Amino acid sequence: MTITISPDQIDRIVSNRHHDPFEILGSHPIEREGKTSWVVRAYLPKADAAWVIRPTEREEYPMQAVSHPHLFECEIDIPELANYQLRIKEGEHERVVYDPYAFRSPRLTDFDIHLFAEGNHHRIYEKLGAHPTEFNGVQGVHFAVWAPNARNVSVIGDFNNWDGREHQMRQLGNGIWQLFIPEIGVGEHYKYEVKNHVGHIYHKSDPYGFEQEIRPQTASIVNSLDYTWHDEDWLERRRHTDPQEQPISVYEVHLGSWLHESAETPPEFPDGETRPVVKVSQKPEGRFLTYRELAERLIPYVKELGFTHVELLPVAEHPYDGSWGYQVAGYYTCTSRYGTPQDLMYFIDQCHQNDIGVIVDWVPGHFPKDTHGLAFFDGTHLYEHADPRKGEHKEWGTLVFNYARNEVRNFLIANALFWFDRYHIDGIRVDAVASMLYLDYDRKDGEWVPNQYGGNENLEAADFLRYLNYQIFGYYPGILSIAEESTAWPLVSRPTYLGGLGFSFKWNMGWMHDMLDYFAKDPLYRPYHQNSVTFSIMYAFSENFMLALSHDEVVHGKGNLLNKMPGDDWQKFANLRCLYAYMYTHPGKKTLFMGMEFGQRNEWNAWADLDWGALQHAPHQQLKRFMADLNHLYQSEPALYSQDFSHEGFEWIDCNDADNSVVSFIRKAKDSDDFIVTVCNFTPQPHPDYWIGVPEPGFYAEVLNSDAGDYGGSNMGNMGGRWTGEWSHPRWSYYIDLCLPPLGVLVLKLDPNK
Repeated sequence: MTITISPDQIDRIVSNRHHDPFEILGSHPIEREGKTSWVVRAYLPKADAAWVIRPTEREEYPMQAVSHPHLFECEIDIPELANYQLRIKEGEHERVVYDPYAFRSPRLTDFDIHLFAEGNHHRIYEKLGAHPTEFNGVQGVHFAVWAPNARNVSVIGDFNNWDGREHQMRQLGNGIWQLFIPEIGVGEHYKYEVKNHVGHIYHKSDPYGFEQEIRPQTASIVNSLDYTWHDEDWLERRRHTDPQEQPISVYEVHLGSWLHESAETPPEFPDGETRPVVKVSQKPEGRFLTYRELAERLIPYVKELGFTHVELLPVAEHPYDGSWGYQVAGYYTCTSRYGTPQDLMYFIDQCHQNDIGVIVDWVPGHFPKDTHGLAFFDGTHLYEHADPRKGEHKEWGTLVFNYARNEVRNFLIANALFWFDRYHIDGIRVDAVASMLYLDYDRKDGEWVPNQYGGNENLEAADFLRYLNYQIFGYYPGILSIAEESTAWPLVSRPTYLGGLGFSFKWNMGWMHDMLDYFAKDPLYRPYHQNSVTFSIMYAFSENFMLALSHDEVVHGKGNLLNKMPGDDWQKFANLRCLYAYMYTHPGKKTLFMGMEFGQRNEWNAWADLDWGALQHAPHQQLKRFMADLNHLYQSEPALYSQDFSHEGFEWIDCNDADNSVVSFIRKAKDSDDFIVTVCNFTPQPHPDYWIGVPEPGFYAEVLNSDAGDYGGSNMGNMGGRWTGEWSHPRWSYYIDLCLPPLGVLVLKLDPNK
């Protein structure tokens, strides 16, 4: 006996309007006179005929078209029906598949849905997205997506010829749609076909997808993220480490322009190094290096230079190379430009095995309008604000997340945790925090909406950042959270329980601007700008600052650092060594953008490689050697890092010698009597008999001289160090008589063995 369904039910299935196709499709028990039989229905849009197969019993049951040529059903008079298959005839072709609508058990529980609705499901990426799994002994992929305002959602992909009629999803609570598709697995390409309530269709990449096609293609790819890690010792050490008391010097890298496969390898140079050379062009002549190739080439380079961390410009998936990664379309997807998720995991694993931490730039402030992405995801303003005065950055052409919506906050919080969990990263640098915190950021009068108190502060964004940092440090002690925040917003790097935003560190944009302005001036005029050098100490301990010379300072017509320096070529390099030495002895952690370490002359070109050819010339080799020595000195002296954020770690010797453009100061170690003395001469005029006060008598060894001949300097110095003399100075009982080299920085340390 055939059981039919109503025309309305048929129409809702055929026109993709049913919120729960399981009500119609799949297997359904029928009770008659105490006996159970089953009716099986299947909507097969391209089928000419179909049969139900019981593979264990080797039985087939023909299905009949019911009121529609492609909606088939049959009744099977048996007490139990499990794991049946469908034999489908489509023209001259036949195939046998498991029926996805036979697998009713959802992967998401009511508790999952509840946590997500209140914004507290910190592992929601384990439930939403595409996950290879097994139901009732059958392998397949479970798909789930949040689209609360959609009329219908289907999974489309190679497995159904991108036909949204075949795998219609079922709506659970809070607008989550789910479907298990049997017999597909890792490597399948897919998207979601989202239909709104007026019938408009959107093809969307998976917001929680783990892999995506190489641009310009935009399909998501099923990936299990399986990888065998070998960094247990690193993670255990990190968990018991306080970064505020550790040396942190970061090499900021854009993977797409550090080096391409087209680089040639020249003969060895006199110092024994081999350096890649590439031709600079608007577009790279060769392909990108893969994550695994970068592991083999970038990691030894970073280790040689002595940096403690690499910071990667965003490696989340993004459509346009020229955005450098800052317009993210796939938040849970590492960019396929350089390989697979497992390839990036290998790179990070290798970094950890070489004692290098990995920081990833993270972009929760805005996202692009690309049609395959988050914008207008379910036919409504789901992830973004509906009001463009709150939901759009017109200058950037991007949309702003709605931080007041629980599920959106959950999406972002879980995403940050995801990178620590699945990729073992050691920190995030949160991009454009100021744009998040201020409602009137880059907006004219009348183009923004005040908060409930009439102010310009984005209270929801501030709450989001506090909650973000509270959660990531709770789960992963010892990691870093760094804010690129350019305003005077208070307590950015103070704990959340004190009302702060909870970041580990904040980029010191004031120091950066003051120092670049100062070093751009001819030394003749520097005596009139001594305050530019000294002012940063007035506020140095108000936040946990990181001193950053980043990619932003070498783009958009600004030139590179070397060419910002005044004077002839010798003075340019000397000035740059001065800047770096002052940076590394000044309180605060350090970040330096790639190419700055060897004095790249050209402005950074994101389409081409660094100017590796410069390293054929001695001044660039010598600057690179100086940076390596500076990094190794920095890491070897706790006085230079263990009290970066306390007045007790810093003391001026003399900051008032503006006539000579000289400053001198002491850095002090925590829980130790060790200290370091730094003297900076910011003019090309040497001072052969310059006295500075010191707190202890003895021999002060010259542990670094930026004017050393090995670094390309004039080799003027103090023959390895100087003994103290007694002094009747009102503050200092002892002095050392130094020869200050031109445009030079001296770093000295009391030698207890002399």
